[in-house]
Amino acid sequence: MRKSHPVRRAVLAGAATVSGIVLLLSLKPASDPGSAQAAGQAPPAAAGQAPQGGVNGAVTGDAAQTQYGAVQVRLTMTNGKITQAEAVQAPKGGRSDQITASSVPRLNQAAVAAQSADIDAVSGATYTSAGYKKSLQSALDKAKASAGAQQGPGNAQTLTGDVAQTQYGPVQVRVTVAGGKITKAEAVQAPKGGRSDQITSSSVPRLNQAAVATGSADIDAVSGATYTSAGYKKSLQSALDKAPAGGGSSQAAGSGGGQAAGSGGGQAATQTLTGSVAQTQYGPVQVRVTVAGGKITKAEAVQAPKGGRSDQITSSSVPRLNQAAVATGNAQIDAVSGATYTSAGYKKSLQSALDQAGG
Repeated sequence: MRKSHPVRRAVLAGAATVSGIVLLLSLKPASDPGSAQAAGQAPPAAAGQAPQGGVNGAVTGDAAQTQYGAVQVRLTMTNGKITQAEAVQAPKGGRSDQITASSVPRLNQAAVAAQSADIDAVSGATYTSAGYKKSLQSALDKAKASAGAQQGPGNAQTLTGDVAQTQYGPVQVRVTVAGGKITKAEAVQAPKGGRSDQITSSSVPRLNQAAVATGSADIDAVSGATYTSAGYKKSLQSALDKAPAGGGSSQAAGSGGGQAAGSGGGQAATQTLTGSVAQTQYGPVQVRVTVAGGKITKAEAVQAPKGGRSDQITSSSVPRLNQAAVATGNAQIDAVSGATYTSAGYKKSLQSALDQAGG
């Protein structure tokens, strides 16, 4: 039998060791972006990728009403990108519970993956998907407006107002603001069906023109379209309220349009922020707050349950909730005894208003 030469054995052993190390290095485990997206969160950014400028924090979209209940989406954004999406409202009760539990996580994942509202509807959840996409778009509109304000007041911002319910159907207004002026106004929702089609087609273009001409929500109602005009003005005002300090229409300052206010240099800007409508068992609740120097200086309910027993509960509870909001400076306030539903709706709408201020 031939004996192996000692030098040859040493060379072969060294070569085997080097080969093993190379193989181990080549087996570095890959990351699994799908596992992060499954929770409605964005995958980690690639190494060396420069962060993009943009909105940071939570942005809550308007509540979108569907045949089976309200849908409302809240986004968490980092450097202008959606890192998490969640539905803070979704249809519930009976069959809706199962549909919501199945569809919402998939919609959350899709929002993060697409980074837009251009996502596919979930099969079997048509209404929930449509409401989700609508609320998601309004959240993105708010984020876009906020980013525009950070870049300077001369940049165009798109602001979508809250849905105003009227006797003949919802009205919702979207405006474009540039250089402190309303450059475009449109109704993304308006009453339809039967006689309403004719009234809407006649009145909405005139209301759009009036909004651009006046630069505020202080516009005249169109004759023969009283309810549509009132809803239009209400939604338009809420859109202007969402303009960040220094980025809104200067002409709308007197109407609570979120314009920066201060009588002297160095004073903190004042913002008026209107929360999304929170639906309760006894009616909608919507809160508007004035924020200055990072503190709530005023709180008011622009909508609250009414009619019958609700009138008494609202008149008793809302002033106390307003006081609590100012005192605490956040939405972590105690419910008023005997007004559980109103208190819960108030806190939800208050939180959505504070989300618009980045708080």
